Amino acid sequence: MRLRLLMLGKTRRAELRAIFDDYVQRIGRFCPIVVNEVRDGEAAIKQLDADRAATALLLDAGGKPEGSESLARWLAEQRDRGTREIILVCGDADGFPDSLRKRVLQKLSLSPMTYSHELARVMLVEQLYRAFAIISGSPYPK
Repeated sequence: MRLRLLMLGKTRRAELRAIFDDYVQRIGRFCPIVVNEVRDGEAAIKQLDADRAATALLLDAGGKPEGSESLARWLAEQRDRGTREIILVCGDADGFPDSLRKRVLQKLSLSPMTYSHELARVMLVEQLYRAFAIISGSPYPK
C-alpha cells in the first residue's frame, strides 16, 4: 500500500515544513509515501482522475472524526484488503472548491476545531505515523 498526500498549495513556514518532512520520512519506514503539491483544486482533480482505483479522502472539518486507534484499524484494513494507494487531499488557506468536494466523497476530520492548513498538514502526518506505530506495536503512541 502506498500513501499519497495531495496538497493544495505549499507549506511555506520553514519550522512547520521541517516537522512535516520529518514525519513523512518516518512514515516511509512503514510504507511508501509521496507528497504532491499542486496549485489548485483543478490540478488536484486531474491527479485524482489519473488514478481512479485509489481510495481518496478529503481532509475536512465536516468529515468523519476518527481517533488514532480507529485510523490505525482503518489503515490496516485497507492494507489487508489489498488497497494499492490511499490519497489524502489537504486544502490550502481557502479550503476546497466545490468541484473537489464533489469528486472526493470520503471525508476525514482531525478535529472539530479549525487549524491553519499548514498546521493541519503536520497534524495529519503525525497521526498517520502514530497509526502505523500502533499497527506495528511500536511504543511511540504510548
